[in-house]
Amino acid sequence: MKRALFALAAAAACVPAMADLALATSKNCMACHAVDKKLVGPAYKDVAAKYAGQKDAADKLAVKIQKGGSGVWGPVPMPANTQVNEAEAKKLAAWVLTQK
Repeated sequence: MKRALFALAAAAACVPAMADLALATSKNCMACHAVDKKLVGPAYKDVAAKYAGQKDAADKLAVKIQKGGSGVWGPVPMPANTQVNEAEAKKLAAWVLTQK
């Protein structure tokens, strides 16, 4: 019984992380980013480390997700992602910041 409850709790804990990975994939974020390695853009783990401890990190990142940016991670600019609405940008930013 304890094993079943533990397995159920562990699976439930993974659902939000998987859902946000699915959102990132559906919005084409994963075409340029990966969780643990640099592709065209930085790895999400590197983004999380850079913004660690900043109170307004989620808000800053949500704006960059929607409007794009340049000069922070090298010469390749991040284009605006017009298919991501404000709520989705905030959800994605919060998820990115949890990557370790």
